[in-house]
This record gives sequence, structure tokens and C-alpha cells, in this order.
Amino acid sequence: MPLQAVKTSDEISPKARELHFRSIVVDTHDDTTQRLLDPKFDLGVRHTDGNIDIPRMREGGLGAVFFSIWIPGTITGPAAVQKALEQINAVRRQVADHPRDLVLATTAADVRNAFAAHKIAVLLGVEGGHMINSDLGVLRKFAGLGVRYMTLTHSVNVAWADSSTDTPARNGLTDFGKQVVREMNRLGMMVDISHVADKTFYDVLATSKAPVFASHSSCRALCNAPRNMTDQMIKDLAAKGGVIQINYHIGFLSQEFRDAEKANPEIEKEIGSEIKKRCGEVESCLLLEKERILRELVAQGKLPRVNWTRIIDHIDHAVRIAGADHVGLGSDFDGANMPYGMDDASHIPQITNALLEKGYSESDIQKILGGDTLRVMEQVEAVAKRLGGHP
Repeated sequence: MPLQAVKTSDEISPKARELHFRSIVVDTHDDTTQRLLDPKFDLGVRHTDGNIDIPRMREGGLGAVFFSIWIPGTITGPAAVQKALEQINAVRRQVADHPRDLVLATTAADVRNAFAAHKIAVLLGVEGGHMINSDLGVLRKFAGLGVRYMTLTHSVNVAWADSSTDTPARNGLTDFGKQVVREMNRLGMMVDISHVADKTFYDVLATSKAPVFASHSSCRALCNAPRNMTDQMIKDLAAKGGVIQINYHIGFLSQEFRDAEKANPEIEKEIGSEIKKRCGEVESCLLLEKERILRELVAQGKLPRVNWTRIIDHIDHAVRIAGADHVGLGSDFDGANMPYGMDDASHIPQITNALLEKGYSESDIQKILGGDTLRVMEQVEAVAKRLGGHP
């Protein structure tokens, strides 16, 4: 089915609808991979839960999606490498199972060609440097399998880089961490600074020969989460040619929500207890149930409601700081708690509509929807070719 042949919301103006579906929309971070590990899960079928499947991607005009390869940072060593490989294979299997809809992409040209063929480009990003087991050979293997970015850390430090949500232990990047960044430049892999400590971020900027990006981070000025970026960081990222990809997670969008959670620590205990009761240790179940529980708590008045328009607030703020050439979309679908009105990928056209209503030009909207990401990919590929290492 062509990307244009979709059901759209009555809230979307004809002008926004036309613009949206002739634009290449790129989402740089989706955690649906955890669901793909279930052999019974079919990406081609519309699901009543979660955020991503082919029918809803089609309805939302999503032209390219980076599936995240993720395991907890507490899993290290050969086990981490093996679990990452299993997830890479799971994504590739879905592409093989749905050749009419999906195509594996490793370059910006691949994404453009997929869009021209009315297919969805599937790309791979490794979320956490612990999965290379401090081995550049593993990094090269991942690149050979099609991985086109790596988030240097997840929620805990790795042996060679500090995380934004752990106690600093490496003073940013170690010498080996800098080798990792340089090798990623050579391999044509984008360096992802979401999740890293501020010092790590600045070490990456000083080390990388190519633009770097934040695959799923929002603005710290609007929501003071360590995972978000300060205005100065956004400016410095842009000066290097990079892009901040706005994350849709309510805990990174709304200061009010974060404050409410902190003010009542019993809520987190209640959520944890209820999730364990419903899911046990099944990883793919955890987030789906947390989403349901959070909605129940909002309905009970225990937590504030976060509307999807907060996404627009963060996009607008980042554009004011860095310009429309340096902002994109990194939803964190199927890996975070979505705001009301952005329940799944079918709602993405609302972003185009809102930006048009705010007076953004069509060309700037197309940059934010995916053009900026493709530009960074092309620049990273050019650096890799210059260094003689592009796969």
C-alpha cells in the first residue's frame, strides 16, 4: 500500500496532510524490537497495544524507523553481545517476512529509495556501548550487520564512558572511549549522545570528525531531566552539525509530571508492585503494563495528564535555540510512556499540522520530519568514505 493511501485524523488539515505524506518522516528511536523477540509477534498485523506496527506506521506516514537494539546495562560481557545479535536478527527477520512493506536501509540513499518505492526503511541502532564488550571487533561486526548508530551508554556507566543517570566514574570518555568514537566515524556509524553524561557529550564533540546526534532526547530547559539537553549543549551539538531528536516520553516532556512523581515516591512503588504482579519478568510486557497503570493513576488524579502538544513545545524550543536544521524526531515508541493524543505512530501527522499552525515553513517542517536526519547520515557517510572505512 502506498504511503499516501492512509487513513488520517479529522484534526489534520488538507494542507498538512499533503505535506506530511510527501515528506520523508524519520523516527530515530523505537523500542519495538523487544516485541519482535516473541516469535508470535507479527509486525505486519495491526495490534491493539503498543505503538508500532506496519498498518499504523503507514497511517502515520512513517517512512523510516530505527529499531533499537537494547538490553539492560547490567548485562555485560559475551552475554550482552549475544543478546544484541539476537535482536539484530529479529529485526532482519521481520524485514524478510514483509518484503512488500519493509526494506533494510543502511544509508540515506537507501532511505530515499525506499520512500520512492513506497516502502518503509528499517534501520538499526544499538542502545548502549556495553553491548560491544569493549571490543572494536564487535563494533565492526555490528556495523557489518547494518547497525548505523550506537548510543554510547544507557542508564549506567560503561567501562569507557559515563552515563547521565549514574555516578561519574570515567570523567567522560576514556582513551578507549575516544577510540570507539573514531572507529564509529570510520565505519559510518552515527555517534548517539542520548543517555551520556554532560562531560561525555563534550568529549564526544571534541573527538568526533563527523556530526553526532541525540537519537531520543528533549530540552532540559523545559523539563529538568538529566537525559535531556541543556540549551548550551543543543547549541554546541548544532555547531558540530548535529541534530537533537525530540523524545515523546512524558517524563522528559513535562516538569509537572516529574515533580508529581518525586513528590509522591509511593507512586513508583505502587507502579513497580503492580507491574511485577501483571508481568513477572517478561521484558516486553513491562512497558505496556506501565502505560496502562499510569493512565489509571492519571484518571484517579494521582498524576497530571501530559498532552501530546508538549512534543511541539520541545520542538519549538530546540528550533529557537539551534534552528530548524538541527531538530528531528526520536519518539521512543514502545520504550517509553506516551503523552495523551500520541498513542501510536498513526498520530505523527499531528506534528506536521501543529507546526504549520505555528507558522513554520514547509521546508523547515520537512527538515524536522526527517531531512535533518538524512543530512547527518550523509555527512557521516562522507567522513567514513574519506577515512576509507565505509562498509
